[in-house]
Amino acid sequence: MTPERPREEDAIPKLLDAGDAEDAQVEPSASLLLGSGQLYAALDLGTNSCRMLIARPRGSQFQVVDSFSKTVQLGTGLEASGRLSRGSMVRTIQALRICQKKLEKYQVRRMRLVATEACRRARNARDFIRQVRREAGLQLEIITPEEEARLAVISCAPLVSAKTEQLLIVDIGGGSTELVWIDVTEVEPEDRSRAIMRLHAGFKPEGLGQARVVDWISVPLGVATLKDQFADVEDDAARFALMSWYFEENLSSFSPYNHDNGRDGFQIIGTSGTVTTVAASFLGLKRYDRAKVDGLRMSSDQIDTVIREYLALGPEGRRTDPRIGRDRHSLIMSGAAILQALMRVWPTDRLSVADRGLREGLLYAQMSADGVLTDGPYE
Repeated sequence: MTPERPREEDAIPKLLDAGDAEDAQVEPSASLLLGSGQLYAALDLGTNSCRMLIARPRGSQFQVVDSFSKTVQLGTGLEASGRLSRGSMVRTIQALRICQKKLEKYQVRRMRLVATEACRRARNARDFIRQVRREAGLQLEIITPEEEARLAVISCAPLVSAKTEQLLIVDIGGGSTELVWIDVTEVEPEDRSRAIMRLHAGFKPEGLGQARVVDWISVPLGVATLKDQFADVEDDAARFALMSWYFEENLSSFSPYNHDNGRDGFQIIGTSGTVTTVAASFLGLKRYDRAKVDGLRMSSDQIDTVIREYLALGPEGRRTDPRIGRDRHSLIMSGAAILQALMRVWPTDRLSVADRGLREGLLYAQMSADGVLTDGPYE
């Protein structure tokens, strides 16, 4: 499949420093009373998972009141049939009913409930959306690859270093992978976070001192779709190598791939379950701790070491490894193949880990539109 690209190149804003990550908490745990301030919800229905956050504005950030995450495998069989299967739709609607009950419990009135690559590709997606409305009482919205990329970018703003001049943000999903290359050399270091956040309005901001999107791409290969394409390869190591090579082949027309960029001032931020799982494995966490993972910087050698450990474990060892988890063990090697390809191609030997993504971007965008973020990052 040919990666989907924008019709035009150019346009974007900027971010904060990874060293500031602890001071810029996006998703702190909170036990909050219902009465203080309007609540917002963001639901991300992807190819593999259904995830939701309910939050309220707090200063220039937000505070999470409740969350939900479940592996639904909506895209199971999609690669072969082009349709969402009956079983995957039933599983997903069951999860969405739980989300609907949470929204009712908290009396949430301001929300965006979005679906991504699986629903973009499935021939019966519209029928599924109607079924969700009828059986779960929720109205899903299928968003474009560009909006998905834009929302991932703004969610990662607090992790950008003030020293960064060229930025690559990577969102590895279940059905697709979004990559956005941003030039922030024209933005003052102290304004880079705000400039990146302003991308909620689009990849083409006007005026001086704005970050510039040099190029972006949505590759229709994520952890689930890449795994399905190489399911017939029995040898574990060979399958991993083929997946990594194939993903790299799909990047050949992306601008940064063809440019000679220096290592100085180049930063990669990765947001996905794959990236956070690799980080948790590197830290030896048997129980996931977001505070230790979000904002962590890993070297390419450290990432390679974790991937080699995964390969040495084999399928059965990965299934029982508590650092990986049973929900992710079957997908971790396709995600690791994507991650390894990215680190092989780009001129940096470090990756910033982001435990944030589409849901956070949706919340920021809604709150910004309502003007409820004090001294907010979009101003």
